[in-house]
Amino acid sequence: MRIAVVIPTLDEAETVEAAIASARSADEIVVVDGGSLDRTADRARAVGAQLITSPRGRARQLDAGWRATGAEVVLFLHADTRLPLGWAEAVRAALSEPDVAGGAFRLRFDERSLALRIIEFGAHRRAAWAGLPYGDQAIFARRTVLEAIGGIAQVPIAEDLDLARDLRGHGRLALLPLAISTSARRYQQHGALPTWARHTIALAAWRLGVDRARIARWVRG
Repeated sequence: MRIAVVIPTLDEAETVEAAIASARSADEIVVVDGGSLDRTADRARAVGAQLITSPRGRARQLDAGWRATGAEVVLFLHADTRLPLGWAEAVRAALSEPDVAGGAFRLRFDERSLALRIIEFGAHRRAAWAGLPYGDQAIFARRTVLEAIGGIAQVPIAEDLDLARDLRGHGRLALLPLAISTSARRYQQHGALPTWARHTIALAAWRLGVDRARIARWVRG
């Protein structure tokens, strides 16, 4: 069972090499750059990743990335996230069960604080109970299911929630016990709990079907 890792980037020169290094067990690693002005592209090429470009926007980049691969399984990895040792074996083991359409990992931040631990716990509960992991939990999917759902929804925000929901329409989501390590920079910039509260309200708005562009404007300020 071949695995491709797709990494969307935009000015991630300081993080992309470590993300690629953590994905070395993959059969394919594709970096999809959305027009970086720093050395992201050079550094991705230097460490052996396949580099393609696409219009800016995570949904566009993710969709272009998986379509550029040929593997049976696609894992979507944020550039500021690191996969744990043994990740590929865990993904293959989960997908050895035919009713599993895809899955995700446990969330763990690279910084430690009480507030961040509370957010980690909440992310695990949301993924386990509601079947809605976020993109920074490294969502993976069978290629056949991605084809069946038409790929990544082209929306300005919350494409990860759409992906998780659509995958569940074709099978079970496996929440792996292994934890990825993701940057806490978004939470550090505006405060952990205020950022969590904003994301929680955005999740509620997504559930209620609020216009996606409106949610994006509010979340991004």
